[in-house]
Amino acid sequence: MHLHLKTAVEQDFRSVFYAFDEQLFRELAPPYPRLKLLRFDGSAPGDVVEVELQTGIKSFRWTSLITEREITDTAAWFVDEGQEVPPPLRSWRHKHLVTQHGSGALIHDIIDYSTGYKALDAMLYPFMLAAFGMRKPIYKKLFRKV
Repeated sequence: MHLHLKTAVEQDFRSVFYAFDEQLFRELAPPYPRLKLLRFDGSAPGDVVEVELQTGIKSFRWTSLITEREITDTAAWFVDEGQEVPPPLRSWRHKHLVTQHGSGALIHDIIDYSTGYKALDAMLYPFMLAAFGMRKPIYKKLFRKV
């Protein structure tokens, strides 16, 4: 399943891209399930981000490997790919793309995920949309003109 969310922000794309660090990761964490950050290497190829999703009943480990990173004159991105994902997910790929947009930037969250079952993927879509949609006001607040 494919999900692509865009958020317009006021700061330039390079400033926004370079702000994708551990602090921003923590700010973007959804309220549920709680995330316990176990490891955050960064956003360069070979870096690992590992969290424990705490549901209150059971905990699940999620480990992502950064597989790509590029910066051009008008865009910058990195990709995290799930190495160990919580059920019911079987695969996860999230491209964090920041593009120039006038004097500001557009933040793109481009997510491809699969459970192995199209019907279940479709059932998860509203939850994914809500979880990543919650990032929009955080992005807008953090990346106002300075």
